[in-house]
Amino acid sequence: MAYDSAIPTPQRPPKEARPDRRYAILLAAEKLFAQRGYNGVSIRQIADEAGVPLALVGYYFGPKNELFRAIFEHWNSTIRERLAALATVRTRAAEPDYLEQVVAAFVGPVLRLRASPEGEWYALLMTRGLNEPHQETDLVLREYFDPMALAFIDALLDAFPGKTRAQVAWAYQFMLGALLHHIGDERVQRLSHGSNTPNDPAAAPLLAAFITGGMRQAMAMPFTAPATPA
Repeated sequence: MAYDSAIPTPQRPPKEARPDRRYAILLAAEKLFAQRGYNGVSIRQIADEAGVPLALVGYYFGPKNELFRAIFEHWNSTIRERLAALATVRTRAAEPDYLEQVVAAFVGPVLRLRASPEGEWYALLMTRGLNEPHQETDLVLREYFDPMALAFIDALLDAFPGKTRAQVAWAYQFMLGALLHHIGDERVQRLSHGSNTPNDPAAAPLLAAFITGGMRQAMAMPFTAPATPA
């Protein structure tokens, strides 16, 4: 009997994409480290959260400290985004809103990250790491965040010519503190009797105005850093 070409060839059902277990581990680690801190999380808990065998965490990342570092390496693009924006801004140092542009380069990418579902836990992890110093978090800060901090302090020195690095470094830390509090705070909803939503992007202009206004006021004050002990 001749083959009937009108009879359709049976098709296999589409193959489901294999879950990215490495990425699942990273997300689980971000969430648990953000919630409980570095010391409050075990590799087994991360494996359970990610739904993977315990041995797979070590296979992909090694010990816990390397997994912790891998989270920041994964999100290093946010730091590069801030530095790229800063490099552009620094060509405009003579413009009257230069300070506002520096602050926008600093806070904007973080606020966008905090508002995204995939970046929420990492943003909260940043606040926890800076507020709860630990040997591992300090190593991450030195490797990933200190170079960026130094670049922004250099930019702020351009905004306040004649001011010392000591005074401007305080201004940078106060800016950082305001940003971290904003992205990690939940209390504002209760204090506003429900009028404010935590981490509301609509509050970004208020945050920027608070930072720039505070910096200008602080830089107008005389300041002498204490002598460093010999």
